[in-house]
Amino acid sequence: MAHTGQLKERKHANCTFSTCIGDALFPDAHKATALILSRLGHEVVFPEEQTCCGQMHINTGYQKETLGMIRSYADAFADPSIDYVVSASGSCVGAVREQHVKIADRFGSSADVDGAKKASQKTLDLPEFLVDIEQRTDLGAFFPHKVTYHDSCHGLRFLKLGDRPYQLLSKVEGIDLVPLENVEECCGFGGTFSLKNPEVSQAMVSDKTRHVKDTEAEYLTGGDSSCLMNIGGALARQRSGVRVLHMAEILASTKEHPWTPETAAYSKEKML
Repeated sequence: MAHTGQLKERKHANCTFSTCIGDALFPDAHKATALILSRLGHEVVFPEEQTCCGQMHINTGYQKETLGMIRSYADAFADPSIDYVVSASGSCVGAVREQHVKIADRFGSSADVDGAKKASQKTLDLPEFLVDIEQRTDLGAFFPHKVTYHDSCHGLRFLKLGDRPYQLLSKVEGIDLVPLENVEECCGFGGTFSLKNPEVSQAMVSDKTRHVKDTEAEYLTGGDSSCLMNIGGALARQRSGVRVLHMAEILASTKEHPWTPETAAYSKEKML
């Protein structure tokens, strides 16, 4: 789904969708997203009414029960003055765009479908917003470290992000961005997949961590907190020394206000 077009004369009024896993476990990534948007001159608001997108419930088979969450999401971002809803979680954005309208159409009313359509059409992952809408790849970021990037399944297959994250990361001053082998392979998390199929999940994340360590990168980054939690946990248990950091935090790091390990949401201690 491409999102292109001319910028308006005024800067957009944007909401941030923090997601429940982001709010509870990885708030730094979403704070960094809001900071990036603010630096670009956007008005950023955070509706407190927002809740879970329902992705976990949908994937577990509770589609009808998710209708209330879909309504809540549409209502939280229904204000017509809000141009875009920007998030730092590709899987949650994928759920909103790929599943909300289908479920509203199957179990809800025409009003539910209309609300889900309007909300999904303005919900974007951070790289989509920056590259397609803002038409910016150089954000003035500074991060002098060796970094490798993990493409999440939802980013690759649902959102079709393509090389947008790489366009952004390659413009970060000082970064040494190294390719990750078999980058298209899943990390093995998949929400409840890792609980229902623990042996398969463990084999998949073991392959992923092996490829990460082969790059000799200091940091693994990506656009999905759930993937980073899964891979980061495995890397920490292996005492690999590789730190895991959401790409929004890298893009928000500047010479004047650098990111430091002390502020990391994915510190080694939290992964054990």
